[in-house]
Amino acid sequence: MSAPQRPAAPRGTRDILGDEARLRAHVIATAAETFARYAYAPITTPTFEHTELFARGVGASTDIVRKEMYTFVDGGGRSLTLRPEGTAPVARAFVEHGMHKWQLPVKLWYAGSMFRYEAPQRGRYREHTQFGGEALGSPAPEVDVEVIALLADIYAQLGVPGVELRLGSMGDPESRAGHREALVSYLAGHLDDLPAESRERMELNPLRLFDAKDEPTRAAMAGAPRLLDALSAAAAEHHGAVEAGLARLGIPFTRDDTLVRGMDYYTHTVFEFTADNLGAQSAIGGGGRYDGLIAELGGPETPGIGFGCGVDRVVEALGDAGDAVGGVEVYVAIIGNELRAELGPLVRELRGAGVRCESDLRGRGMKAMLRHAAALGVGTTVIIGEREHERGVATLRDMDTGDQREVSLASLVEELA
Repeated sequence: MSAPQRPAAPRGTRDILGDEARLRAHVIATAAETFARYAYAPITTPTFEHTELFARGVGASTDIVRKEMYTFVDGGGRSLTLRPEGTAPVARAFVEHGMHKWQLPVKLWYAGSMFRYEAPQRGRYREHTQFGGEALGSPAPEVDVEVIALLADIYAQLGVPGVELRLGSMGDPESRAGHREALVSYLAGHLDDLPAESRERMELNPLRLFDAKDEPTRAAMAGAPRLLDALSAAAAEHHGAVEAGLARLGIPFTRDDTLVRGMDYYTHTVFEFTADNLGAQSAIGGGGRYDGLIAELGGPETPGIGFGCGVDRVVEALGDAGDAVGGVEVYVAIIGNELRAELGPLVRELRGAGVRCESDLRGRGMKAMLRHAAALGVGTTVIIGEREHERGVATLRDMDTGDQREVSLASLVEELA
């Protein structure tokens, strides 16, 4: 009889364990605390939405809608999709709950799983965790500057190394109409250089070719007219105000006239943060302004801007810098079952004082407990045997040096907290 097949996670997904799980929790907690300082309120949207939301909001010409969505028909015959990104669901909630009647701008943040059917690779998975923020209700370039500064502050708080900001503009409808005509005219002379997929994209949205990854298309686009050079007076003024605002805050950026991002809803400001230790796939987060999205979803004309950030990418970029996020700090080694039961409240008191601690739950001997403590990577082990207990003390062992000292049990919590 053959052994039963061992269960495994689906390809493109994975279990997240141990130190990485702690680091990811730290990333999201740091983001949450930074969002709170910027007066953003949390929002949670459903894991799946009506498919039409993403077709209308994200854009039918995008790779996300055309190739990457997990879509299914439920028992009632409705087409539903696991959310591939966070902005469209927040925009849908804004319309559904009449948030345009709230004090504007409405500032919201979220964290949760996103789903895209794409080739799995290091730091990019079919189910991934993302946090993001959205500010809805103000067209002012100062809001763009604040949103970019918010994400920059999150990366700074986390200590992500080698972060750089790329800044561009998708202009306004007037800018894009003139530029599209010039771009299509240029591409008409390079059709033989474009693969079939790029020619198809050209018909749907020629701007998307600036984001192409294949070498023939990239070579053809090298000489293409740039949208930044075709901005209307109003769009150029907005973009100039964003650049000036970032300069005043001391946030360095590189102007990128090929930056288009992956959604059709963007207008005016688009931006992307990269980390220089991630190689070719260096993006760790970004976003932009989407002034027409709320109206496209049936709401009133409402400007908005936001961003999304992949937690997996941030963890990858942190590398060894993430080692500083500790797990267990203290191990309490109490010798003997009776004494362990008597001193159980001490462990709870330490935890109540904010000390991350573990104690033996299997009746181990002293040597085994020290091995357990070492395996957990704790800095200090508290040793309490009958002799220590009789004298009202505990022995503190430094697990790095092996040095030991005694402290009174009465002051132990204060000493460790």
